[in-house]
Amino acid sequence: MSPLDSGGRARAGREPAGPAPTAVERVTDALRAEILSGALAADEPLREEAASERYGVSRHTVRAAFQRLVAERLAVAAPYRGVRVASFDRETIVALQQLRAALEVEAVRIARDRYGSVWPDAVVAPARAALERMAALGGEAGFETAAGRPPQPAAAPAEVDWLEAERIHADFHGALVAASRSPRIIEAHAALGSELLLFLLHVRPHYTLDTLVAEHRALLDDVQTRGPDAIREHLEHSTRLLFGG
Repeated sequence: MSPLDSGGRARAGREPAGPAPTAVERVTDALRAEILSGALAADEPLREEAASERYGVSRHTVRAAFQRLVAERLAVAAPYRGVRVASFDRETIVALQQLRAALEVEAVRIARDRYGSVWPDAVVAPARAALERMAALGGEAGFETAAGRPPQPAAAPAEVDWLEAERIHADFHGALVAASRSPRIIEAHAALGSELLLFLLHVRPHYTLDTLVAEHRALLDDVQTRGPDAIREHLEHSTRLLFGG
């Protein structure tokens, strides 16, 4: 058995652990998870004193954690208003999707120019692996069973871990971008990180896990056969879902 779990993280007791997270990292991680799960709502104030007491750290530590969240665009700091959870309004959504399109459409164009309409297995493997991990959250066995039949859902799937599904969703899109082998595009797309997860939190009500997996399985085929138009239409579709039309 591999010493890594399905997300590539070391399993406890299998490999030496990395350095322990700092207090700033712990507070940042905790607040980030609450924002991305929806436990902290858009525009909700983040208060230094309350967070300091809650996490048992200094206000200086909390302030540094808030600064990290602002840098990730999960929070905003404004004069006389303090720090608040970012509000994901129409203007923000449009700007993010335009940036994603600039990066993802160009990445797919480069990949298709290089590989044609059928990409090598090694190139699509990371995206396929992400889809298998996503399907497994709902109990699917994978792309194909041992007998060659389509994957079957579990009889009684557990409640979906949507935050994990959204992380895997982001990994899938990152894999499409990585197919371009363009370091600067890959770096710029990775920098969207937390903001992309915040977008996925808002689009979540429009999907079931099954439809999310099915849509992205089709997309993996479409970007190879149709190229940039496929990813452009995919991003436009998710934007329309949020705007109700």
